[in-house]
Amino acid sequence: MARVRYWAAALAGRVATRLDRRAPVFYAADVVLFAHRAGVPYVLLIERGWNPHQGKAAFPGGHVDSGETALAAARREAVEETGLDLDRVPLRLVGVYDTPGRDPRGRYVGVAYAAVLPTMPAPIAADDAAAAHWVPLAHALETAKRGGFAFDHADILADALVVTGVGR
Repeated sequence: MARVRYWAAALAGRVATRLDRRAPVFYAADVVLFAHRAGVPYVLLIERGWNPHQGKAAFPGGHVDSGETALAAARREAVEETGLDLDRVPLRLVGVYDTPGRDPRGRYVGVAYAAVLPTMPAPIAADDAAAAHWVPLAHALETAKRGGFAFDHADILADALVVTGVGR
């Protein structure tokens, strides 16, 4: 399904470019989930299943569909990529990410949300996620330092830590 959305967005972008000289802007949403086990903070990461950034760490997320809010898209993408239903989980706004060049596919504006879950439900990777795992926060921060995150997700992680207070 994610591949179909990607190609549909790419086609729509090409058509829009022919009709309008302005580059199209795509809308995306991501969700950062934290939990604790034995006092150790963890973060849920996916491994991207294909390019761009195939094999790199990322947060569940993707395109905002027509008629959908970014918050609804974040919840939907969490289900699609990890199997985790966040309908009853209060998600907090982390920020809006719109730096030109943040996505090699084109101009993307992303909205990120975060939550601290009371437990660590087992994720099931699906859609465009090759894998999904709870990772100790310290390990995720090392991955960020090494440039192992896709897109600007290392920045999103840093901001989500501030918003949620995790890791203090």
